[in-house]
Amino acid sequence: MTPPRDLAFLRGLTQRRGLPANSGGEGVTRRDALRMAGLSAAALSLAACGVQGRKVEPPKPSAAAGYWADKTKNGTLRFANWPLYIDKDGKKYPTLERFTKETGIKVTYQEAIQDNSTWFGKIQPQLAAGQDIGYDLMVMTNGIQLDRAIALGYLVALDHEKLPNFAANAGAKYKSPSYDPNNTYTIPWQSGLTGIAYNPKYVDGDVTSIEELWNPKYKGKVGMLVDSQEIANFGLFSLGVDPDKSTQADWEKAGQKLQQQRDAGLVRKYYENDYVDALVRGDIWICMAWSGDVFQQVAEGQDLRFVIPQEGGTIWTDNMCIPKTAQNPVDALAMMDFAYKPDVAAALAEYINYITPVPGAQQIVKADAGKATGEEKKSLELLADSPLIFPSEADLAKLRSYKTLTPAEEKVFGRIFQPIAQG
Repeated sequence: MTPPRDLAFLRGLTQRRGLPANSGGEGVTRRDALRMAGLSAAALSLAACGVQGRKVEPPKPSAAAGYWADKTKNGTLRFANWPLYIDKDGKKYPTLERFTKETGIKVTYQEAIQDNSTWFGKIQPQLAAGQDIGYDLMVMTNGIQLDRAIALGYLVALDHEKLPNFAANAGAKYKSPSYDPNNTYTIPWQSGLTGIAYNPKYVDGDVTSIEELWNPKYKGKVGMLVDSQEIANFGLFSLGVDPDKSTQADWEKAGQKLQQQRDAGLVRKYYENDYVDALVRGDIWICMAWSGDVFQQVAEGQDLRFVIPQEGGTIWTDNMCIPKTAQNPVDALAMMDFAYKPDVAAALAEYINYITPVPGAQQIVKADAGKATGEEKKSLELLADSPLIFPSEADLAKLRSYKTLTPAEEKVFGRIFQPIAQG
């Protein structure tokens, strides 16, 4: 597989998943998706009416074993994913073609997911009624919608005996995440980072601490994200609190600190995806940022920096999972495990350019770079050496996920953090 060799090649290091160029409109980035799936009033309303009273306990191992006892391989897989999120050569998908060749399983692949909230809204009525949604495997981001899918019993508990490649090759950071202990329902597809970006033209020295976002010398020149979960995490990091372990009391303190930042006039604006242009122009000097957005600007010649602050940064993960009405769950498991072969993970990373959950893929990318020439060689070397695709263990140790919220907690969480960014 030969990945594309223009700036679009850098999209995973840059802007998030987008719609294809011929879609007729602006691409829906991955962060657009999280924002639309965030703690808006509509989302909270849905949580209140759609989840309460229907939560189910996670299945015990025996129950999971019972589900899989009579399931067999059918030779067919229907896979729902996001746009531009698997390697493609013309109209062909090399990884899927190899999967079919090795397993005999034919794949119907659809770029059916544009954002988490719309996707969940589409499949929820069918799953609630026990109806086939038309897919056996889907990719969902950790956060509110995935939490609901788990809470409502919409996902199949995985048979890990059929996931040996995951067990052998997944990075430690991707095993037993807080939002899905023991990877009961999900295993990662790809991940990304939220940290701090700054313009060295206006900021002296290296930024290492999240407290720089509260530094009075940057009054009116600080950018923050509008997403409630994102600013909540940074507020908690500033207090030395792990979001996964945070309590309502912690949220209140974090909310107060974020409000003080706003009241002091430090924040110029709470941004969606337009903060990078503001950073390049000098409208803001330092801001919360998604690693890939900054990398794109650097690749285009802009002098910007991106760091994971010493207090912590956020890692978000897109996860493969099987809906409870899947018609071909064994075939779905086979695809999930196939993605954890190091050479497959490397091929995906070379095309998608997100953080791969398979650390061993890095050496394969380096080997591919060694055999390449010209621009392809430069691109692969950039990829292989990028901490935005292959973060160090030290960086990974500083990364945390979003707090997994119950429906009742969602309301409190939204009450605290929404007015700060959106008020």
